[in-house]
Amino acid sequence: MVFPAGTVFLADCPARLAIEIIADKWAVVTLFALSDGPKRHGELVTLIGGISRKVLTQTLRRLQGNGLVDRRAYAEAPPRVEYSLTAPGQTLQEPILMLTDWARSNGEAIVDFKESASDNLSQ
Repeated sequence: MVFPAGTVFLADCPARLAIEIIADKWAVVTLFALSDGPKRHGELVTLIGGISRKVLTQTLRRLQGNGLVDRRAYAEAPPRVEYSLTAPGQTLQEPILMLTDWARSNGEAIVDFKESASDNLSQ
């Protein structure tokens, strides 16, 4: 589908709203972590380096509230909760994998550039 120039960036455009949901770095990482199947909260904290339990909970709630992640509570003692991708969440696997591949290929060059730029500013 082709959008007229600029319409994707209008405040009420569904495409822009969808981009805002996944633009958060923790959203993309969390969706990627769920790409190979359901995970418990603790598994996700361990798998996703640098994320706090609070931020992960907020991220999962936001993704769940937008229909990308499903939360399933099991009636067990102790209680068990798993998170998984919904059908719309699964459609993000390929774009996120492409973005991840790009980041792996270009991450070092970006870090090098930032360090070089920082060195030039301090001189």
